[in-house]
Amino acid sequence: MGSYFGISTIFVVCLLGLSANGHEVFRIGSPPGSDITQAFFKAFKAACQAPTPSKVLIPKGQFRLGEIIMEGPCKFPIEFTLLGTVQADGNAGQGKDKWVVFRKMNGFKLNGGGTFDGQGTAAWRVNNCHQTKSCKKLPISLRFDFVTNAVIRDISSVDSKNFHVNVIGARNMTFDNVKILAPAESPNTDGIHLGRSDGVSIINSRISTGDDCVSVGDGMVNLLVKNVLCGPGHGISVGSLGRYGHEENVRGIRVINCTVQETDNGLRIKTWPSAACSTTASDIHFEDIILRNVSNPILIDQEYCPWNHCNKQKSSSIKLANISFRKIRGTSGNKDAVKLLCSKGYPCENVVVGDIDIQYTGADGPATFMCSNVRPKLVGIQNPKACNTPPVLTQPKHTRVIQAPYRFEDASESYVRVIGPFVDSCYKSSLTQRTKKDECFCSKARA
Repeated sequence: MGSYFGISTIFVVCLLGLSANGHEVFRIGSPPGSDITQAFFKAFKAACQAPTPSKVLIPKGQFRLGEIIMEGPCKFPIEFTLLGTVQADGNAGQGKDKWVVFRKMNGFKLNGGGTFDGQGTAAWRVNNCHQTKSCKKLPISLRFDFVTNAVIRDISSVDSKNFHVNVIGARNMTFDNVKILAPAESPNTDGIHLGRSDGVSIINSRISTGDDCVSVGDGMVNLLVKNVLCGPGHGISVGSLGRYGHEENVRGIRVINCTVQETDNGLRIKTWPSAACSTTASDIHFEDIILRNVSNPILIDQEYCPWNHCNKQKSSSIKLANISFRKIRGTSGNKDAVKLLCSKGYPCENVVVGDIDIQYTGADGPATFMCSNVRPKLVGIQNPKACNTPPVLTQPKHTRVIQAPYRFEDASESYVRVIGPFVDSCYKSSLTQRTKKDECFCSKARA
């Protein structure tokens, strides 16, 4: 029987009868070192049609596993118990986008203390997605597509070719005591990427990889990240948002009681300028975080433009609101301890920064706290000292901007005219301005 490794493989699936809790148990009985792709799939199909809840058991040992898609719905919940290690093909895998997929299952569990080894070294050498949009696909190690009421516990993922874990369309899902490991220089190896899902928890886990430990895509609602050790990598990120059209709002993200160490970024929200959509990301809260030599520890970046694949002259149309950073303490790897770089077109609203103590001892110090297009509410201790909050250029309701230039006789620069009941504020800014009865004139160059 052919396998993707090009050698013949004998597979055995044993029905062991009922477990102590009444579940049918399907054990993959292949010898260590063999390809279990077909045995695994056969065990899944039998379990999926079983008349009672069932378990698929992969014993201790090292096995080879090709691409596999396990798709429900199934008659009853399935528990997958991985005691050993399954290894992907060691080739680059270009052109493929998946390795192991769990899809459309309700009430399933994945546990056992075993490991998914993506064998990513060859893929990292050919990954050029940081240079071109047309890069070839690379397989994600574990995909969870449209699963509900799922628990992933005591499982490891190492050396993925692309993302370790991708979650899309999930409802009520928990990752508990998950270990994700890859070298810091491995590209695009996000730990857990989530989108279009509701009610996901990532708890008591360790993520050390070459990209974001946790990355939040569009449509994510009600995510809890708690007691996670992150690093090395790129930190914990909401976004990037706005790269594609038809993106959905993000809401209810909580990151609490975590440690971030030796990462390129810490707690980050990132949106693209010249965004392809107009959405909102709100109710995002980071609290009780320990930092250990983290560059850019606190960062809102609405000018996120890797590889110059966007138009930075156009401000981001992603609205950020109701965001907090509280009880953040530790050491920074550079002087940019806090950077809140919000959109000119859609300034951030209701940003709270409270009890921040971030130390930096580099020669170019001291640490800085920068703000742009945001007026953060400051609570408790601020180290470094909080930014002076410059005016946020917002247009009051019921005003009308006349773009035709207007010139005063005693002035050398042109002005634009704002007409309406709130014109005395002139956008409530301290820009160069002139007032005249019920009109406000702001310098056109700065308005």
